[in-house]
Amino acid sequence: MSGATSAGWYLRRLSRMGPQEVGGRVADTVRRRRWRSGLPDAPGVAGARFTAVLPAGTLAAVPPDAAKRLVAEADRLMDGHAEYFGVVRDDLVAPDWWFDPKTGRRAPSGYAFDVPYRDEEAVGDIKQIWELSRHHHLTVLAAAYAVTGEDRYAERVAEHLRSWWDVNPPLRGVHWTSGIELGVRLLSWVWVRRLLEGWAGASALFESNPVALQQIWHHQRWLAAFPSRGSSANNHVIAEAAGQFAGACAFGWFSESERWRDDALRSLERHLRSNTFDSGINRELASEYHGLVLELGLAALAEADAAEVPVPASVRLVLLRMTDALAAVVDNRLRPPRQGDADDGYGLVVDGAGTDRWSSLLATGDAVFGRLDWWPAVTGTDVRTPLLAALVRRTESAAVRPTRRPDHFADAGLTVLRGPEEIWCRCDGGPHGFLSIAAHAHADALSVEVRHDGVDVLADPGTYCYHGQPEWRQYFRSTLGHNTLQLDGADQSGSGGPFLWTRHARSRVLTAGAADGTADAGVTRWSAEHDGYRGSVHRRRVELTAADRQLLIVDEVQGPRRAAKLAFHLGPAVAAELVGSQAVLSWTVDGEDRSAVLDLPGQLDWQAHRGETDPPLGWYSPGFGRRQPATVLVGTGDVDEGEGFTTVLTFTC
Repeated sequence: MSGATSAGWYLRRLSRMGPQEVGGRVADTVRRRRWRSGLPDAPGVAGARFTAVLPAGTLAAVPPDAAKRLVAEADRLMDGHAEYFGVVRDDLVAPDWWFDPKTGRRAPSGYAFDVPYRDEEAVGDIKQIWELSRHHHLTVLAAAYAVTGEDRYAERVAEHLRSWWDVNPPLRGVHWTSGIELGVRLLSWVWVRRLLEGWAGASALFESNPVALQQIWHHQRWLAAFPSRGSSANNHVIAEAAGQFAGACAFGWFSESERWRDDALRSLERHLRSNTFDSGINRELASEYHGLVLELGLAALAEADAAEVPVPASVRLVLLRMTDALAAVVDNRLRPPRQGDADDGYGLVVDGAGTDRWSSLLATGDAVFGRLDWWPAVTGTDVRTPLLAALVRRTESAAVRPTRRPDHFADAGLTVLRGPEEIWCRCDGGPHGFLSIAAHAHADALSVEVRHDGVDVLADPGTYCYHGQPEWRQYFRSTLGHNTLQLDGADQSGSGGPFLWTRHARSRVLTAGAADGTADAGVTRWSAEHDGYRGSVHRRRVELTAADRQLLIVDEVQGPRRAAKLAFHLGPAVAAELVGSQAVLSWTVDGEDRSAVLDLPGQLDWQAHRGETDPPLGWYSPGFGRRQPATVLVGTGDVDEGEGFTTVLTFTC
């Protein structure tokens, strides 16, 4: 980031803050300068005991196949192997905690708040560096010890913790720059200590270890001093509060512990509510962050019940609503939408590869809250559910829960149309994003996402990256990068940086579901509009006809004649033969051939693009840091006042 760009970004960022946030950030700056001059020692602790243990018999409830996956993953880690964001590592027997294997760079040392962690040239890919130090691999190793009793797993955990503590003293280096990292790491340490309870060296590693006590105290001191605030109070503040709360409950050995615990619980309760629509959908409108916040909230609830700390009823209510909402929006393969940003972030990991995140969350929701009759069946197993369920006190809720599967979430502007043979269609008519910067939003107003039996047919391309590759960050969050209409080559919302939107398109849903009692049987409808193109309104109507297995999409523009591009991104498994304005689609699922016909608006000139790089076009990101070529069909032409573009997707087999 150049100096000029940096100055411009700061001005744009400042413009999205209110006076209270500006004041808080000024106070943070003063505090950081003061902390540079002196580092207090953690207060002495005598006779500390760890009491937040798992109830007797908990480990016996871990399903054998889940335990087998866990141990296989732990053995890979013991051999030094792992993969983070598409980068394979084989150096984890004794890792360099500041090394980025993607760029080969090593983060600089020095006072934490001087480290330019957004600058990939100076630091490397910060996500690669931070991820290992969330210590999810240590919770996996600790869980492997818990289910097998083999000391080698515990000994490796101890080696890594002592190594990390040695090279990352408080306020030195890149791992002390971001609150979400400290919060998630502190939660991992709580679970490491819990899962190592039967190991002879556990107490010497934690409560009898002055270095560990110093680290735990300084993590909580940092989190208490520098909470995410104002326009940044999104999933980060949830992670900070959950980690602080977990640490204060489980490691409550300090004079400040009760205050830290109470403050963190108040923050968690307030921000869980503010980050969640009443319908249960996460306000960032980024599906993976819904999962992250739900994981963090459930983990915090487990710590509260384990420590017998009363929590406000609103905490359980929000988590209940989030769980029901997740059950409502997933497709038949339990995949949620691919809406908004996704960075493969987890709150608590104790499972091996092959364990489905969303199945695990629904299984935990069943254990904690009880499933409803309309919930999809969960057949997968996991380790985390019996561990959390053993700590959480199951209570009867007075909340009114949906008696049928919701398909429209009015406050979030999210609608799911479902048809025969597992046709699933998500329609986006909601807010641009959360808070004034909408950090994790994409310019995707009125976009659709269509699957058939879990296969992406009209796909949301995903996220791919955050820092270091601005042209790719821009593409994956752009309007052209989604299944919607672009006018005059511009995005619907204005970007001021990789996590900053300075202008937000406003959308509103006009109809959703069967509009009234006279609606055609077997036809579900959705329509919405947005004002993101100044001087014009884009309106879209979608109809799913069950009998014909057909999806109709009609786009209209109210406003002057403008240049238009209409994009339909196909999933990576879908092949397309485009002839004129018709594309024949084909793919295979579970060994069966499937097909569909996509009839495109004849007024536009259609071309297929795949894997282009200058500029990027025709890509799909299956996970953070990974991308693969995928076909996108782009129609180009002019659109006149009130003119309609009609697209028809018909599933043929």
